[in-house]
Amino acid sequence: MPRGHTSFHEWSVGQVADRSGISISALHFYEREGLIISIRNDGNQRRYGRDTLRRLAFIRASQRVGIPLAAIREALDELPQQRTPREDDWAIVAVRWREVLESQIEELVRLRDDLTTCIGCGCLSFQRCLLVNPADSMAKEGPGARRLMPGTPRPE
Repeated sequence: MPRGHTSFHEWSVGQVADRSGISISALHFYEREGLIISIRNDGNQRRYGRDTLRRLAFIRASQRVGIPLAAIREALDELPQQRTPREDDWAIVAVRWREVLESQIEELVRLRDDLTTCIGCGCLSFQRCLLVNPADSMAKEGPGARRLMPGTPRPE
């Protein structure tokens, strides 16, 4: 077989990287994380099916809008028999992820507004600053360096 030629049904990791624009190391990472799968040929080289490109497009589009890899993996795991996501699959997760994005937008707006207040006072106080100590979650444990003390369990 000529160099670079491959069966209609499988591609090498280099070919997938070339076609997708995703580095080989990222492809290996995605595989370790269970987002894509490969088979091994007789020479123990990875081979990917054509559907891998569609899964990679799904992963990249999801990442682009800020969805964490764990949530992307969950969405892919919900597909029957690990099949490639289709347009209707994207529509379903888009509705779910829209809520996540709305929540992230609200958080970013709150952070932006808190940043303006913080710049105005310049205190960076652990007692008052909403950026340094949001919701003062450590106050309920009392004074002292709780996180630095050996043997002290961290709050859950």
